[in-house]
Amino acid sequence: MKTCLVTWALPERQWTWRVSLEEGATVADALAAARLLAEGVEVSWEADVGIFGELCGRDAVPRDGDRIEILRPLRSDPKESRRARAAAGRAGRDPAPSRPRASRR
Repeated sequence: MKTCLVTWALPERQWTWRVSLEEGATVADALAAARLLAEGVEVSWEADVGIFGELCGRDAVPRDGDRIEILRPLRSDPKESRRARAAAGRAGRDPAPSRPRASRR
């Protein structure tokens, strides 16, 4: 037997279910066991999953003590968000003051 944690998090709250699994059990088996424990909690059971933050398939075999995470989709692309923040910062700033040139003689 092995024990794994299955987690689901929202911005305001996190749930963790401890599940006991047979040695050859998969991530899908862990999710099924957690689903039985998660009565009344709205969970996106069909979402992508990962083990300790590494994306994996439902056929992956977790090890004893692994944390299986049910992942939420990103609201926006992180690269695009960063570009938008940088552009907004540039737009709100005064242009750099010009420096007088040193005279060459």
